[in-house]
Amino acid sequence: MIVTVRRDLAQILKSMGDCKRVYIVGCAGCATLCETGGEKQTEELAALLSEHGKEIVGRSVLDVPCDERIVRRELKRKPEMSEAEAILVMACGAGIQAVRNLADTVIVPVLDSAFLGTIERIGVFKEYCSICANCVIDNVDNLCPITRCAKGLLNGPCGGVVDGKCEVDPEMDCVWELIYTTLQKKGELWRLHAYQAPRDYGRKYTILRRFRKR
Repeated sequence: MIVTVRRDLAQILKSMGDCKRVYIVGCAGCATLCETGGEKQTEELAALLSEHGKEIVGRSVLDVPCDERIVRRELKRKPEMSEAEAILVMACGAGIQAVRNLADTVIVPVLDSAFLGTIERIGVFKEYCSICANCVIDNVDNLCPITRCAKGLLNGPCGGVVDGKCEVDPEMDCVWELIYTTLQKKGELWRLHAYQAPRDYGRKYTILRRFRKR
């Protein structure tokens, strides 16, 4: 899921400029799970904006606004959207741009996309993947060194490990120590003999280009 955080109200108001009549769009997917763009959050934002003299012409929580088919359908169902001078989108960057592609009005991002997260429990998310299209986790016990190592090291740890923690962030486990420990228990330390080539930054673009051509 995409983990998002809400922008400061001052930044949101600045992005709105002189717009008075607004429609608020939330996300029933990731933003609801993050508690940044669900029913409760759209209601809270509407109340805050009303206190600052904004007129809320409507609000809705779309079933994943990153799907342009859903946005298009909702735009037809919600004529009050066309009455708004600005649409405030409480979703990730993909959702914001999907709405932008289909709505001919001012679009105001309410959230910042932080990272691709794994849910540990409600309100607690861990970043385990960077969506880099260069997955190497099959050789390192399915632990991503690109994301979980502060330096993105691909062939073993640096010399700054202290009691199993990262020198960059003392609260962060050294992923390479985790990799070594788990492979040692499985008797698979031989996996560490394989050299991991530097990340191919062009690979992600090549994959994206393939999808764009469809």
